[in-house]
Amino acid sequence: MAADADGNHELDIDAMARKIEEKVSGLMPISPLCSIFRIPITQLRQNLNAYVPDGFSFGPFHHGKENLEHTEMIKAKYLRDLISRLSPAQTRLMMIKRLTEAISKKQKEARECYFGPIGMEEDEFVEVLVLDGCFIIELLRKHAYGVLREENDPIFTASFLLQLLWHDLILIDNQIPWMVLDILFNLTLSSIDEKSLVQLAIDFFGNILSTKPTQIRPLPSNPSKHILDLLRNSLVLNFSMFENGDNQKMVSFGQEPMPSAKSLWDSGIRFKAGFSESILDIRFSNGVLEIPTLLIQETTETLFRNLIRLEQCCPNYRPIITSYAVLFDSLMKTKDDMEILSKSGVIYNWLNVDDATRLFNNLYVDTVKEIFYLQLTRVVNNYCEDWWRSYRRVIVRDYMHDPWTYTSVNVAIMALILTFVQTVFAIIKG
Repeated sequence: MAADADGNHELDIDAMARKIEEKVSGLMPISPLCSIFRIPITQLRQNLNAYVPDGFSFGPFHHGKENLEHTEMIKAKYLRDLISRLSPAQTRLMMIKRLTEAISKKQKEARECYFGPIGMEEDEFVEVLVLDGCFIIELLRKHAYGVLREENDPIFTASFLLQLLWHDLILIDNQIPWMVLDILFNLTLSSIDEKSLVQLAIDFFGNILSTKPTQIRPLPSNPSKHILDLLRNSLVLNFSMFENGDNQKMVSFGQEPMPSAKSLWDSGIRFKAGFSESILDIRFSNGVLEIPTLLIQETTETLFRNLIRLEQCCPNYRPIITSYAVLFDSLMKTKDDMEILSKSGVIYNWLNVDDATRLFNNLYVDTVKEIFYLQLTRVVNNYCEDWWRSYRRVIVRDYMHDPWTYTSVNVAIMALILTFVQTVFAIIKG
């Protein structure tokens, strides 16, 4: 910065332009592979426990954190179990070298899966991918094939560690790229392998959101990006609205919110547990709102928060899970709503009633709010706005279910009609 004759400083425009140009030229476009994101501070404030690993780090973002170091020995043991099963002692090093070499060839692509700097040199990054990836592969196999478990297995003999893994493996910033898992799985195939890697992962999480095991259809040509993405695919690919083309218009959220379960019940609408392959398949017909049963347990909020974050961060992801959360937030406002949904089989709750009722509140704060269930909401609201039909439904629901009550109501109506007729005749004669 130079000074003129009067002592005023002049800006060096050329130097400033060069600095700005260096910053701009150094920026790399976001890779289409990018799918693993750090959680912003605004989201951590909502519920820290839903985004931070409890016991296991996977990938670079949480690696080396002091509270997670004690499980590194378990990862190493699982890698040893895997290698020992496949190779004699004298060739174990060669097997590890083979795995490491395969991942090192893909480390550049794997790095592109993570958004932002990962703070690791290439060799450390590859080491983390091999160790963490092999641990996940061995975990899934031991879960599926009990014969692989040792009598003193550190995970399957301690249920709390399994609980930690069900939580930590679904965090969006705690993922291993699927391409890495797929490579390690294929390089360690043996005669015991009867299931695909996809099926092993789905089976591990079992009925994480439903009372029945998840059935996943064949994946499209583009495979899942990681385990969390696979779980989303298991819901979305079974979503029948994609098959028949219904209800795919997206609009800004807030135009037509769904009434609460109690309000719908008071309007005469009944709830029924649906039996679709996807919890997303919610249907309304003839005054009945059919919703597949949702299992609410310890990991439910964590899963929904991370699925919503995945939809918000990944380009071209429809906010389908986000819309589902918006819908349930509208339905579940009070304990009365929870009681109605539970008695009808729509909710299967393993939590405290208060905690379960509040679960969907603020799940989608700081997100792009679009609603997928637009047509469903409109149909339900129109049905509720027909006041005469609404009152008639309430009368039938509350007073016509018992024969004696039904008879009493009919007698009262007949008496009212006769009284009215007598009054009319009296006026005419008078």
